[in-house]
Amino acid sequence: MSAEQVSGLCEQLVKAVTVIMDPASTQRYRLEALKFCEEFKEKCPICVPCGLKLAEKTQTAIVRHFGLQILEHVVKYRWNNMPRLEKVYLKNNVMGLISSGTQSILEEESHIKDVLSRIVVEMIKREWPQHWPDMLKELDTLSKQGETQTELVMFILLRLAEDVVTFQTLPTQRRRDIQQTLTQNMEKIFSFLLTALQQNVNKYRLMKTDLAQEPKAQANCRVGIAALNTLAGYIDWVALSHITADNCKLLEMLCLLLNEPELQVGAAECLLIAVSRKGKLEDRKPLMVLFGDVAMHCILSAAQTADGEGLVEKHYVFLKRLCQVLCALGSQLCALLGSDCNVETPANFGKYLESFLAFTTHPSQFLRSSTQITWGALFRHEVLSRDPLLLAVVPKYLRASMTNLVKVGFPSKADSPSCEYSRFDFDSDEDFNAFFNSFRAQQGEVMRMACRLDPLTGFQMAGEWLKYQLTAPVDTGPTNSKTGEGLCSIFSPSFVQWDAMTFFSESVISQMFRTMDKDEIPVNDGIDLLQLVLNFETKDPLILSCVLTNVSALFPFVTYRPEYLPQVLSKLFASVTFEVVEESKFVVSVQAPRTRAVKNVRRHACSSIIKMCRDYPQLVLPNFEMLYNHVKQLLSNELLLTQMEKCALMEALVLISNQFKDYERQKAFLEELMAPVAGLWLSPEMQRVLSDPEAFISYVGADNKISDPVLEDPSGLNRSRISFCVYTILGVVKRARWPAATEEAKAGGFFLGYLPSGTPMYRNPCTEQVLKLFDNLLALIRTHNNLYMPEMVARLGDTFAKALDMLEVEKNAILGLPQPLLELYDSPVYKTVLERMQGFFCTLYDNCFHILGNAGPSMQQDFYTVEGLASQLLSSAFNNLNNIPDYRLRPMLRVFVKPLVLSCPAEYYETLVCPMLGPLFTYLHMRLSQKWQVINQRSMLCEDDAADDNPESQEMLEEQLVRLLTREVMDLATVCCVSKKGVEQNTTAAVDGDDDEAMATEVTPPANAELTELGKCLMKQEDVCTAVLITAYTSLSWKDTLSCQRTTTQLCWPLLKQVLPGNLLPDAVSWFFTSVLKGLQVHGQHDGCMAALVHLAFQIYEALRPRYGELKAVMEQIPDIQLDSLEQFDSKLLNPTLQKVADKRRKDHFKRLISGCIGKPIGEQFRKEVHIRNLPSLFKKVKPSLETDVLENEDGEGFNVLFEP
Repeated sequence: MSAEQVSGLCEQLVKAVTVIMDPASTQRYRLEALKFCEEFKEKCPICVPCGLKLAEKTQTAIVRHFGLQILEHVVKYRWNNMPRLEKVYLKNNVMGLISSGTQSILEEESHIKDVLSRIVVEMIKREWPQHWPDMLKELDTLSKQGETQTELVMFILLRLAEDVVTFQTLPTQRRRDIQQTLTQNMEKIFSFLLTALQQNVNKYRLMKTDLAQEPKAQANCRVGIAALNTLAGYIDWVALSHITADNCKLLEMLCLLLNEPELQVGAAECLLIAVSRKGKLEDRKPLMVLFGDVAMHCILSAAQTADGEGLVEKHYVFLKRLCQVLCALGSQLCALLGSDCNVETPANFGKYLESFLAFTTHPSQFLRSSTQITWGALFRHEVLSRDPLLLAVVPKYLRASMTNLVKVGFPSKADSPSCEYSRFDFDSDEDFNAFFNSFRAQQGEVMRMACRLDPLTGFQMAGEWLKYQLTAPVDTGPTNSKTGEGLCSIFSPSFVQWDAMTFFSESVISQMFRTMDKDEIPVNDGIDLLQLVLNFETKDPLILSCVLTNVSALFPFVTYRPEYLPQVLSKLFASVTFEVVEESKFVVSVQAPRTRAVKNVRRHACSSIIKMCRDYPQLVLPNFEMLYNHVKQLLSNELLLTQMEKCALMEALVLISNQFKDYERQKAFLEELMAPVAGLWLSPEMQRVLSDPEAFISYVGADNKISDPVLEDPSGLNRSRISFCVYTILGVVKRARWPAATEEAKAGGFFLGYLPSGTPMYRNPCTEQVLKLFDNLLALIRTHNNLYMPEMVARLGDTFAKALDMLEVEKNAILGLPQPLLELYDSPVYKTVLERMQGFFCTLYDNCFHILGNAGPSMQQDFYTVEGLASQLLSSAFNNLNNIPDYRLRPMLRVFVKPLVLSCPAEYYETLVCPMLGPLFTYLHMRLSQKWQVINQRSMLCEDDAADDNPESQEMLEEQLVRLLTREVMDLATVCCVSKKGVEQNTTAAVDGDDDEAMATEVTPPANAELTELGKCLMKQEDVCTAVLITAYTSLSWKDTLSCQRTTTQLCWPLLKQVLPGNLLPDAVSWFFTSVLKGLQVHGQHDGCMAALVHLAFQIYEALRPRYGELKAVMEQIPDIQLDSLEQFDSKLLNPTLQKVADKRRKDHFKRLISGCIGKPIGEQFRKEVHIRNLPSLFKKVKPSLETDVLENEDGEGFNVLFEP
């Protein structure tokens, strides 16, 4: 290899790199140049000399960077095949580059420093300590040359720690060797880092004021920053003794550096990592030194200085770090105090609390929220919560919370000092709003804990604030509400204060009733406040809503003075009919649509009444007649209330009637209450409408063409009549119950005897009324399902062509799009008659299924024994499922099928549940398979011509709906067959849209996951058994990680285990096993799914391989499988006489065998493999010093022969 060759090649490479980096190059030239460079790196035998030549100081930075990249590529991919002398040559030259081949510390580009340190680390990962024992000595020698070299040495040490400990990007044995050797030399490394830090900081402090020495000072400062960054990479994992060595010298230095502007952020970062360390309590004890005078003084003075300089990003970041340091200190104190470590409450605890409170009262909402978890820990702590210093802070904390609960600080506004800080922390008002809501909930928790320690103070503050708000004039602010002139919007100063005060009083009053003895409660004060609130009049819907919450919060005082109950009821009933415009009560046809704020007040009043009747029925019972008359009066005018409001009031009455504890009396009352509904529902006209889809469409007005879609709605009244009936049936079914105490149930005539299983049987006083209406309800459900038939959809009028579509709100919830803030309260509930129609269909559908879901728990055996119930349900609820969209099928499964199945006693499994679930699961499997096939084809055909009529947002929505439906189906299967514990999960209406739920990486299914009685019953029926098994195993390769993980861990193995004793066909066994491997191909890139699927595949192989040789044939088809390793695994598995290897080792062996079919993330699929060879293992005994040991490797060469110093 001649010098000319190298020079010639280098010239070409320089040209190529210039073309690549020149923005003016054409794409073709750039690609050719790129190809030339890549081929050079891969194939050229003289990479090292070329790389070194290009890396010379005389070249431009871009060229030097490319030269160093060549050298890095050589070390990463060619090292194993390089002759020893070439390795030594490269290593010496690289060390030479560090020594004298770079510009000075202030001039050199950071990317050059970075790649240079990477090359050294790549060599260390391959050769240290066995073949390069003097590596640390060499780095030490280099660092003595000056700041430039010291900084590079810091970069090398940091990069090494990151690769070996943090990211663990090298084989296990190499990692262990290096980490062990690092640990053995940690004292030297720490001493080196601390000395470098101290020396450079001292020099920097001496010279920074002298302008002539400015460059020198900056160089020392750079080394100081590098030393702090490197320390941060080590503090996290080294033995705590290194951090606390020498009387906590390191911590002391870090505290002192907090007041050095250039170094303070790095110092705070290190301090935070140190104080957040877990580990043995005894080892953490020295960290309490940070409560000492010096440390406390440093932390507080640094915080004051940073805050005093106004809002500068750098200082704000530093303040956040300091706040985290104080939080972590509090956590350490809580862990150590009261344990066996003899830690006393620190002398400076009061000072600590004061400074912590300063962060809680800082204008930044983010800083305020950061302190909450620690406050909670302090208030909960068994020792500290009795400390007089902490008790003295409770009122101050509550006072601060009064300010912090006020929702100000929107980044787009300028009405509070918080806004400026929010612009740093939040991208938009929606973002801030979401943060603030969770921050407020968190504060509520902590305030309740604080009030446990001092309940009266909280109550007095709430009372003062409430009185102040009741007398303060209303300030609507600049944004006027669209609800009406002079009314508040959600941003109005008055509403923001009312809202905060309401949340505060609700939190502290509820806690006071929980904490204090009955006799100590300040009843007179509470009743006075209640009087003030009841006498307060306002026409502002947002403020009235807050007033109602305060009435509810103060209501427990009425239990001491029942004579106030009528006043409370009057206040609530007045709000049920609240309107902003009086006249609209009477003129329904041209009524301006109610805004969300008005609707909320009315709904709020209804739910307050329901809550009162649910939680204090004994208190309300004496006033039952008064309540009943109020409701009758409101119901007499058909237009006064919405259907939902009417039913809410009826529900309240039903709840009180449960207190009659007399079957005949309650039954008579329910009959009277439901008479209007029965009259309407069973009338011949309604029967015709409910059982004929065409008549139904015409009756609700969905076939009309309407000219004024806002005001004109001729069929509104018809729709409301149907809604009224359905709501009422639901309310009664949901609320009517027998007494909880068996004795009372027997005395009242509710008790019927016992089932064969010993379960008591009761009769519900509503059964007779509800079953009378049941046939028409099923007819309505069947009709509603038939509306989705193409010929029925075609009958919808022009205005209502999309009447059966989803509401925008539902779409946004599924796609995870936030609602614009103001719109929530200011816009009308339904803007057009089309939206009303959509809302009607959607609510009607849901409510019908809610009735069916509640019927079982409510009417029990009277419902389950309805003649031919299974076939009636199949012909109505499960009718025309092919045309029912996913967004309607989901709620049906969740609110009807799941509760029905879960509440059904075992006696009715054969007659009701199995006949229903068999066809349902078979159908659901077919439907989901087709849907996923479409999605998979879609992702294969990237550019489809048909994209226009199905825009991306629509595709995303459809895909997300299929995912959610899949989860619903798998959840139903799991709940039916396996776990009773999963009953409540997922029954909330929230969309499970968050795929990034933290997935555990080691998921081993509970070993005791057994089948439920229902599961066994279903698995006996061949069609159900097949449908459930096939759905569960097919779903493993559908692209939904959450569903895959749940199904793998909870469902797959218990189902398969149930059918193992039978004779499974070999093809079926192969199919189950292949399905799991396919799942691994799709989901292997997600740690949680991968761990669960590997475990399942391992279970299947171990259990079935002895009986089915076919499984081995499946294994042999796995790409890159090592057949000899498979033989070895098999022979151990099939030879029962051999002692079994530990479970973990067998599983690891199996995982290595199937690794060829474990999917990788796209970023890793085409990555070139890096192979790092293991070196001869280190002696197991602890060595006195590495340098003196010469360990023989396989070739008889000593370790120190590769890289001589």
